[in-house]
Amino acid sequence: MIRIGVIGYGYWGPNIVRNLHRVEGSRVQLVCDKSPDMLRRVQQAHPDIKTTTQAEDILSSPEIDAVAVITPVWTHFELAKKALENGKHVFVEKPFTSSAAQAEELIELAEKKGLVIMVDHTFLFTGAVKKMRQLIDDQVLGNLYYYDSTRVNLGLFQHDVNVIWDLAPHDLSIMDYLITEKAEAVSANGQIHLNGHEDIAFLTVYFPGKVIAHINVNWLSPVKVRTTLIGGEKKMLVWNDLEADEKIKIYDKGVDVKNREGVYQTLVSYRSGDMWAPQVPQTEALKAELDYFIACISDKQKPINDGHAGWRVVKMLEAANKSVAKRGELVYL
Repeated sequence: MIRIGVIGYGYWGPNIVRNLHRVEGSRVQLVCDKSPDMLRRVQQAHPDIKTTTQAEDILSSPEIDAVAVITPVWTHFELAKKALENGKHVFVEKPFTSSAAQAEELIELAEKKGLVIMVDHTFLFTGAVKKMRQLIDDQVLGNLYYYDSTRVNLGLFQHDVNVIWDLAPHDLSIMDYLITEKAEAVSANGQIHLNGHEDIAFLTVYFPGKVIAHINVNWLSPVKVRTTLIGGEKKMLVWNDLEADEKIKIYDKGVDVKNREGVYQTLVSYRSGDMWAPQVPQTEALKAELDYFIACISDKQKPINDGHAGWRVVKMLEAANKSVAKRGELVYL
């Protein structure tokens, strides 16, 4: 039985506690939050779980095997470091850390002590993302050309990070998982309108092999949009995460080019075939992710969303911030 301490019971914490409590082979032993009101909520929902206002009670307890850090990003490094130093496995809310240097230090510490780090990239465990990975691995789309995502809504404004650090980790982690080659450079533009942080931004990520990605994140949209297009040489895909049923649609559309002698003799033909929607398994992604976290600890596995995956995302976030500050200048990773 793996005994878990959860630090932070704000927006995402209740979901973590609820799901961890249902994972076979684990038990939530202790929940920490600075707010007495939040701890009362814990006791109402889970009378069997003990609570505390002191993170140290979890970090130094010999009765805790793993720690879930569900707190603002600027606190992640110190809490995760202390947990690892005390021999505890760590599950950290996204983004992993405030800087790539912090991520590197945590990765090195975990490897030295033989401990698991998992970063909460929940979307990797959705049926839709798993299906897209399968389609790419099976070469249904062919060689990839682009990844184009729109993730916009009205709010929720954050006081400690900009819209890039709030929303883009979802797409960056999905992109990092789906595209085999690793990103080479980032260019980004953004603007501040209301609370001192960029509330709208456009990121372009460059990969080897002419693969390009574009991500639009926005806290000032009148409508909520969660749409991703992935283009390949054989087929193209649209993922609408707000669709209840047909979340993924595959289009047998594309362009065929036949070269003849001379540049003016190039023949371009457009292909327009069928569209179909593959069956996407309905799974509770967070439950699947936390099941996997416990399995990785028990079986000494390396997670797909380990510290290195978290570090790659943080590196891209840092590069995006640098690029925004220089009005879209290309930043190499």
